[in-house]
Amino acid sequence: MRTPRSRLILAAGLTVVSAVALTACSSGSSASTGSSSDLTVGSIDLAAAGCPSTIVMQTDWNPEAEHGHWYEMVGANPTIDSQNKTVTGPLMAGGEYTGVDIQIRAGGPAIGFQTVSSQMYTDDDIMLGYVSTDEAIQLSQDMPTKAVYTPLEIAPTMLMWDPATYPDATSIKDVVADGATVRYFEGSSYMEYLMSAGIIPREQTDGSYDGTPASFVAAGGKDAQQGFASAEPYIYQNEVSSWGKPVKYTLINDLGYPIYYGAVSVRADKVDQYSGCLKALVPVMQQAEVDYYADPQPAIDLILQLVQDYDTGWVYSQGVADYSVKTQVNLGLVGNGTNDTVGDFDDARIADVFDKIVPVFDSLGTPPADGLTVSDIYTNEFIDPSISLTK
Repeated sequence: MRTPRSRLILAAGLTVVSAVALTACSSGSSASTGSSSDLTVGSIDLAAAGCPSTIVMQTDWNPEAEHGHWYEMVGANPTIDSQNKTVTGPLMAGGEYTGVDIQIRAGGPAIGFQTVSSQMYTDDDIMLGYVSTDEAIQLSQDMPTKAVYTPLEIAPTMLMWDPATYPDATSIKDVVADGATVRYFEGSSYMEYLMSAGIIPREQTDGSYDGTPASFVAAGGKDAQQGFASAEPYIYQNEVSSWGKPVKYTLINDLGYPIYYGAVSVRADKVDQYSGCLKALVPVMQQAEVDYYADPQPAIDLILQLVQDYDTGWVYSQGVADYSVKTQVNLGLVGNGTNDTVGDFDDARIADVFDKIVPVFDSLGTPPADGLTVSDIYTNEFIDPSISLTK
């Protein structure tokens, strides 16, 4: 099951995001952009490649900087549907129209905190969605998906603590050894693994985390808590007035749980149907990621506008977005991994996660599909190996 994103809400006393000027149209119901027909198709023709006229992409949370590689592809004058939490516009590649539209749908509260996998099996219009490695394995029996591209090389999920309370701690392991309780979202697969592996004692966990800072602040630094390395350290120091100081953290990746977080996936039964489209589209997504990190502000402007228009209670500021982009790059949360290609999967790494997590799901009574193999949950066949984030 995917690790839920932190649900920082207005009631938590955070700074409210300011309005961002962006040419857009707000709507209470779904609407088409009406602008794509006026555009000339460039060197990449996704319609000719067999892609749907509107490629629907389902995210796992509210708009945020980690999703910028998708928002990078949304052309000018998109339609923002504030009721259904979607944005639709011409799908662009390097400033050129690709012959189809893109629709990006918000996740989290917009879909009742359901998994992206379940949304893909509920709504046949959704072509692509963010599905982490552990979710793909756990739900493979009833909702099998296959990852075709990973925008994040390392999962941002982390466990944080107060360095003033634990001044000698260099890892969450040290904090736990000193008796700290670790607060997390109940049902998070990574925590089930950490408990089963004996890395964090089950009796020192608390699954009551609701996404707000209240419990962490109330504990006065005694407790540890989950979060995103690309968000919470900035938020807690700069936007949670009742805390207002640094935190330290350990990535779950560094605790032996190297999942691919939010990998772009399709339903397993539709890979063949979409193969022609994916061969043309996946390299477009790879290049969009390169372009986004080279100049993130245009996509961030759209993200901030969507946060304002969707009005789910999610608070997201320019400061958080700036910190997120910088931290993703500096920590290697985005990058080429062990080769010179952005977005591909490491075979040995997925095999390692597979071997570690399957017994955990078996013990929880949610076993993967009978006969499931590592190759069933991902493929590199659509990746363009020449596209690099650092070239």
